[in-house]
Amino acid sequence: EGLRVHFLRQAPQADRKKMNFKAKMFNRKASDPKSKPDQILETLALQAGQNIADIGAGGGYFPLRFAEAVGEKGRVFAVDTNPEFLEFIRDSAKEKGLDNVETVLVTEDSLTLPEKSLDLVFMRNVTHHIPNRVEYFGKLKALLKPEGRIAIIEYRRGGRFSFRRMFGHYVPREIIIEEMSKAGYRLEEDLDFLSEQSFTIFSLKV
Repeated sequence: EGLRVHFLRQAPQADRKKMNFKAKMFNRKASDPKSKPDQILETLALQAGQNIADIGAGGGYFPLRFAEAVGEKGRVFAVDTNPEFLEFIRDSAKEKGLDNVETVLVTEDSLTLPEKSLDLVFMRNVTHHIPNRVEYFGKLKALLKPEGRIAIIEYRRGGRFSFRRMFGHYVPREIIIEEMSKAGYRLEEDLDFLSEQSFTIFSLKV
């Protein structure tokens, strides 16, 4: 039995070639040493056999890294609104010989995953797209195991004329912490090693 969770509206169909280019661009940015992907993985301290959901998986860089970390007994759910991105992720996983990656297309306003199944929900540069975040994250609690965590990497505001500031592509760290507390989470880690993003990790309030 799964839980239906409000998410983003499905992206319109787009040219596959254009989407593949965009997916590769996302992966280049995610894998750039300046983005410190290895330090992110080290901080998450994933273990073999864990179940991970990457919500807003984009080009799939992190889901594939997660799949390698949790091994064949673990499972990674790559969640996105764009079917072309998910097809790109499936192809990439196949090329790497990873059969523990499951793609999940978010359609309309719901996300269906098994309840109390996840050790970690990972969201990178996605939070600013989500309306009614307190309600959304409140519903996500049902997907987590009792010791499950949510890791949120989100853009900082940036300079006056930065794209993310001008177009609202950011959520202040303080707001994330406040909203997550209202949604029923406790702040576990507040990390400061990313230059353009905040990085916070939450667990369920007991």
